[in-house]
Amino acid sequence: MPILNKDMTLCISLSARPSNNGTRFHNHLYEQLGLNWIYKAFAPTDLAQAIAGVRGLGIRGCAVSMPYKEDVIALVDVMDPSAKAIDSVNTIVNDGGKLTAYNTDYTAIEQLLQRNAVPTNYSVLLKGSGGMAKATAAALRDAGFRDVTIVARNAASGKPLADLYGFKWSAELPAADAGSTADMIINVTPVGMAGGPDADSLSFPPEAVDAAKVVFDVVALPAETPLVKAARAAGKTVITGAEVATIQALEQFVLYTGVRPTDEQVRAAEDFMRAQ
Repeated sequence: MPILNKDMTLCISLSARPSNNGTRFHNHLYEQLGLNWIYKAFAPTDLAQAIAGVRGLGIRGCAVSMPYKEDVIALVDVMDPSAKAIDSVNTIVNDGGKLTAYNTDYTAIEQLLQRNAVPTNYSVLLKGSGGMAKATAAALRDAGFRDVTIVARNAASGKPLADLYGFKWSAELPAADAGSTADMIINVTPVGMAGGPDADSLSFPPEAVDAAKVVFDVVALPAETPLVKAARAAGKTVITGAEVATIQALEQFVLYTGVRPTDEQVRAAEDFMRAQ
């Protein structure tokens, strides 16, 4: 990494519980490509002031994580179709004070469903209703999945999300005799996230894991969440939040820098990110 200097370009991330994933991934790519850039993670105490800082200080790029993906919409100038279509933002690009919002989460979910060849006739339980859940639901709908149930206690966000994409909604996991299991289960809640109150908890009951063919946990830290560990032990096809983090971070990197690294460079950055 270059020594800090006045010409260095800064990118940041905003999250309630920042990790080093993005920091290590982006900075490693900057070093590989010889870019005079630096990336830093922040936990903002005031979101509006943080975004004003992005604009006023000329910060080139800003990643947005939970729980700010919807709240940040009112603070940007332009919504790219990738963000506007799902009313959720995970990336902001600053062009001379003009802030444009994007969503690369959708791209990551879409690619991982294709990469793992998940059949679109699978039944799906999607747990969560926040910004990442919107990206996931949109990717499922656009991929052709139809038998999807949004599981979210908050009816004010869960039911509209289900209605928007033509899916079912349930406040709780259905009873065992009414479909508490599905071919694919997806966790898009903070359950299992390192540093959180439910870090050691399973986001789905063991019977749902046992019945599933595919288990997808969008939580990126740790890479091996309790749900992922349980799914691996049960021999399921597993899609992890760490994989999501790599793809969405790569697309952010391209938006910020205009440079697309080689596959080899991305693998090296991914290995470095996971070696922390």
